[in-house]
Amino acid sequence: MTNSSSFLLEIGTEDLPARFLPAAIQQLKEKTELILKENHIKFSEIKTYGTPRRLAVIADGLPQMQEDRSKEVFGPSKNAAFDKNGSPTKAAIGFANSQGVSVKSLIIKNKDRGEYVAAVIEEKGLHVRELLPELFKRITLSLHFSKSMRWGTTNIKFIRPIRWLMAIFDKETITFEIDGIKSNNVTKGHRFLSPAAFQIKDIPGYKRILSNNHVVVDPEERKYIIAEKMEKLLTPVGGKPVEDKELLETVVNLVEYPVPVLGTFSEEYLELPKELLINVMKGHQKYFAVQNVEGLLTNQFIIISNTDEENSDTVRIGAERVIKARFEDARFYFKEDIKKPLSERIDELRKVTFQENLGSLYEKTERIVFISEFLAERLLPSAKDNLIRIAKLAKTDLVTGVVREFPELQGIMGKYYALHDREESEVANALEEQYLPAHSGGRLPKTDFGAFLSIADKIDNIASFFSIGFIPTGSEDPFALRRQALGIIAIILDKGFGLTLKELVDKALEKLPDVKNIGEARNNILQFFENRLETVFSDLGYSSDLIDSIISLSLDLHLNDIKERLDALTRFKEEKGYNNFLLAIKRVSNIIPKAEIPLLNSELLIEEPENRLKEKLDSLKPDFVSFIKNTKYYDAINLLSSLTDPVNHFFDQVLVMDKREEIRQNRFALLKEIWTMTSLIADFSRLKENG
Repeated sequence: MTNSSSFLLEIGTEDLPARFLPAAIQQLKEKTELILKENHIKFSEIKTYGTPRRLAVIADGLPQMQEDRSKEVFGPSKNAAFDKNGSPTKAAIGFANSQGVSVKSLIIKNKDRGEYVAAVIEEKGLHVRELLPELFKRITLSLHFSKSMRWGTTNIKFIRPIRWLMAIFDKETITFEIDGIKSNNVTKGHRFLSPAAFQIKDIPGYKRILSNNHVVVDPEERKYIIAEKMEKLLTPVGGKPVEDKELLETVVNLVEYPVPVLGTFSEEYLELPKELLINVMKGHQKYFAVQNVEGLLTNQFIIISNTDEENSDTVRIGAERVIKARFEDARFYFKEDIKKPLSERIDELRKVTFQENLGSLYEKTERIVFISEFLAERLLPSAKDNLIRIAKLAKTDLVTGVVREFPELQGIMGKYYALHDREESEVANALEEQYLPAHSGGRLPKTDFGAFLSIADKIDNIASFFSIGFIPTGSEDPFALRRQALGIIAIILDKGFGLTLKELVDKALEKLPDVKNIGEARNNILQFFENRLETVFSDLGYSSDLIDSIISLSLDLHLNDIKERLDALTRFKEEKGYNNFLLAIKRVSNIIPKAEIPLLNSELLIEEPENRLKEKLDSLKPDFVSFIKNTKYYDAINLLSSLTDPVNHFFDQVLVMDKREEIRQNRFALLKEIWTMTSLIADFSRLKENG
């Protein structure tokens, strides 16, 4: 058994933006795997790492030799390569010589509906060591980023300038060059704590040697260090960091040598809204806020420094000075904001553009009010006046100082300002909840007012941007319209609102200014929602055929009605008679013409099976209508299944395509009545039989 080999490639750079580092590390892994596979080099494991100053990949389980392989090269057709006697022609001889094989070794293979000669060429694998210089160069230059840069006179683009390259195969240095930078076995430690260059002679010791030089190259290890040391700092004071995965991910990718430091600020600032304090600490300084065991914010915070613990006091003093200045700014904005009630800010919305083709925030507010009024009339008439008043205040916090400085606090600050204005709690909560859910699967509005406001705001955004041609594509959705559509669906399902998407879309389009092609916009929006519904119900675990059977009806149905139908169909699918019923109904569906059919005339039902079917159908209708009206869909489907035998008897005994026009059309009419009834529940033609 031969010993396996390893390689290490490190790309040293100027400081990489934290937001790009996780994707860069993942991309490095994927590109390395792909390039090795393309070059027929086996491996057991690929591990990638990264810090703000470097990207690194280690491949283990490499062979010394590339795999041997064979390939087929097609030549002339069989008829052109061999004469009638089977002797090779000049075409065959020339092709064999060009591929370096004997004529005798040529084989005949089918291709493009014909027979052709082919040469089987055996390629011996090369030493992996010989291939690595070019492969390392390919791996490095294969990395692509949404934002890249050029530097100096180079044409090479990378996320940041490359400053060094280190490449090792086992213990041997691999030399290659990119833009004048030659690789070697030398790397660099921490920019300030271990600035000198040093050699890496042993791949297994790579992480340890970097750690000795104040570089923790593994992001997961940095994350663990941060969590462990924060806990160690806060346990004695009975605190814990406010959980923030996004912030943790950011600071992990901002430092090479994480050292948490505990700082404090004056308790007087705790009078400010906690979300404002947390946002100042996170947004400007990337500090972790601290809470006590009761979940209340404390006057402590944690800085993740990128320096030695000996410098902690210096880091703390500097951070406390900076955070005080930031909190002073926040307090100034907040104190200024509360001097003016939200109700007096409505007119200021006229001066703020929502979108150049869609008017001001004031005009958007009018549309939100219009849609909210409709929602109240449909769903909660007694609350109409209150909801209209809340809708008028919906966007007023956008013109406050705090929200201009911290846009992510929209709604949250509206709640605080409303409470300061002595508004009812239902008003304040609705102003915050209008932006929920903030992401797919996120927290939903608890109050009806918040739900109404959220739906009104989101449907206006969708209708507005669709109306001016800003429609999401496969990769682009700059206004997060998909998320907002999913939010609307989630809220309606959660609240059980008796509302159809079609009427909601129609109402939103009604108030928009100068929609050039409102019919096209409407169709696009409805299709957009239909696609989202498929996603939602698929995520809830319903099979694709069940969803297909309902989706064509979905825009005209209340969303909870759709779910109840899906549940009924799921239950009915488990019944023994499901397959037989489905086959019978599909026989009905398949024969009905798309053209207009006259109404059923009972006097033209001349044979016993069709009269029997008509009688059975008439006997079901009263109970069926009652079940549908009371949303007892399983009972309705179960009732329909009793048509299985009469339908099959009809098809077995009656010639539908009678030569007499009026008889044929009347039989079509009878079958159409059956199909119309079943279609009130679902399109059964789209369902699959049980295997």
